[in-house]
Amino acid sequence: MSQSRQLAAIMFTDIVGYTALMGNDEQKAFSILNKNRALHKPVIEEFNGRWIKELGDGVMASFNTVSDAVNAAIKIQEGCMAANDFQLRIGIHLGEVVFENEDVFGDGVNIAARIQAAAKPGCIYVSESVHNNVSNKQAIQTKFIKEETLKNVKEPVKVYEVMIKQDSKIHADAITSVENKMKVAVQNSIAVLPFANMSSDPEQEFFSDGISEEIINMLAQVPGLKVAGRTSSFSFKGKNQDLRLIGEQLNVNHILEGSVRKSGNKLRITAQLIKVADGYHLYSEKFDRELEDIFEMQDEIALAILNAIKIKLVEVEKEEVLKRYTNNAEAYQLYLQGRFYYAKWAGSDRYKKTIEYYNKAIIKDPGYALAYTGLAGCYLNLWFFRFLSPEKSLPQMKTAILRSLELDNSIAESHVSMARMKFWYEWNFTGAEQEFIKALELNPKHAEAHEQYGIMLSILGKKNEALVQGEKAITLDPFSHMINWGLGWINFFVQDNIQSSEQGKRLIEFEPNFFGGHFMLGLSWFSMGNYEDALVELKIAAEKNPGSFTLFHVGLIYGLMGKLEETKNILDELLSMGKNQPVGNFDLALVYASLGETDLAFEHLEKGTEKHEGMMLALRHYSQLIPGLKSDPRLNIYFKKIGLPY
Repeated sequence: MSQSRQLAAIMFTDIVGYTALMGNDEQKAFSILNKNRALHKPVIEEFNGRWIKELGDGVMASFNTVSDAVNAAIKIQEGCMAANDFQLRIGIHLGEVVFENEDVFGDGVNIAARIQAAAKPGCIYVSESVHNNVSNKQAIQTKFIKEETLKNVKEPVKVYEVMIKQDSKIHADAITSVENKMKVAVQNSIAVLPFANMSSDPEQEFFSDGISEEIINMLAQVPGLKVAGRTSSFSFKGKNQDLRLIGEQLNVNHILEGSVRKSGNKLRITAQLIKVADGYHLYSEKFDRELEDIFEMQDEIALAILNAIKIKLVEVEKEEVLKRYTNNAEAYQLYLQGRFYYAKWAGSDRYKKTIEYYNKAIIKDPGYALAYTGLAGCYLNLWFFRFLSPEKSLPQMKTAILRSLELDNSIAESHVSMARMKFWYEWNFTGAEQEFIKALELNPKHAEAHEQYGIMLSILGKKNEALVQGEKAITLDPFSHMINWGLGWINFFVQDNIQSSEQGKRLIEFEPNFFGGHFMLGLSWFSMGNYEDALVELKIAAEKNPGSFTLFHVGLIYGLMGKLEETKNILDELLSMGKNQPVGNFDLALVYASLGETDLAFEHLEKGTEKHEGMMLALRHYSQLIPGLKSDPRLNIYFKKIGLPY
């Protein structure tokens, strides 16, 4: 592995408002991305720079001299302003970095990225080290902006702006033009906040949450309407924040809020549609009905919202929006209870509770396709995360998927479940891709479909395609724990450890008690060779979500640190755990490999291959991080058996 440490000027650029544009005008977003590449590449070459990589809609480059980096940034910004199609933020820092193969690591990279994020649209911000190197250059002028404490940077950093010599009116017009284009892009957008549970029974929270989620799902079928994802909207539950602030964070211009009161068979629902810009109520209604009328109420609310924001549907579109998956109110309530527990996304007990409610819903309505789809997702997760043996999960998973598709072939979620099974268990990559594509044809706004498809593409080495899918997923549901965790995995598999660690930190900020943030941050530190910090985070993840999946990572790190006693203790714990719940052969193999016991490792890799364990698909990526395993020629045998590129 080629590695060198040197002083370099690192430049980060980022397209302003790209995430919002991707969620609303995908074709235009890709066009802008291509224009951005065409603008950057010749300029970076002209100033003797090195194109490192793309990070979503951003570009990272390095230069041997500060003046080259700054002059390149100026020329890029001037070209961007002249094109008048989009805006850039640019950040530059001079510092010591580590070049390893085709990538760059170190604090210098982190500081440059943070400075770029702090820059105003259309501006170039630089650190004091850059300012000091160009302050005596007549052609380059800078001005002090502020001293700022940047995230994960120990000392405060003085930030300067590079002054671009361009007519100020042209500059201002360019900024206004681009901002107006971005505003138009999100004109028809809405977030449905979780309806408040006004029932005397707090246990009825599942029902109010379910009503909100159903309205989200209905509106998501409307062409041309951007709908904030369920998890993102629900992240504001109970926070009582200013609606304008919520609208800004979710990048929508309408918000629907309301309440649900349920007493026996009596139901009262209130709903208000609010325009974010001025707080004006575009629609407000109160319904007092019987429980059996719940479906009609949801239809009325959805159509009233579309009418208020002036969206007209042709008959086919209207049928899709108002489609019902059951007419049985009891089955519907049971399904909502199952969804309530599934959304917690935390551990074996919650998944099993979800399964219980879905099965009850199916008893009430044997033709309830969505309930079967939900069952399939639960059994797949129980299998993948080692909560339930393959014998007790895989047959149930397959039966549920096939039944859901038999009942209704037009549900995107069913095709996502089928794609996940084909990928993670059957290792049928072509079949999985076909199912993902089918799911996205049925529902292009399905965040989980984009996220899971992105993970598959990243494992198969299709980096750019994977990052595009990850970006779409996070645009559709930016506050979702699952989507953020999935994007972290995508970045791990494409070997972008900085972005992977950022996803971990983002998740910890969202919900410190969720194991996924600590796990992803620990995995990123591990990938960077920072075993001490990785161990801290992975132990937290194992405490919050006990099981083979999290625990083996702790043993792996101990082994690579040379802590033999601790590693053997983890092995003993895993073997003991295997008496009561599944323990992955992949998990044991990697811990043995960290101890240098490669023959034992390959014995377990053989068993993992025979059983088609899902994590075997990650073998290529994990093996490269374990000395003694990555160079073993026997690995290629398993890559070939699995069908992985190598």
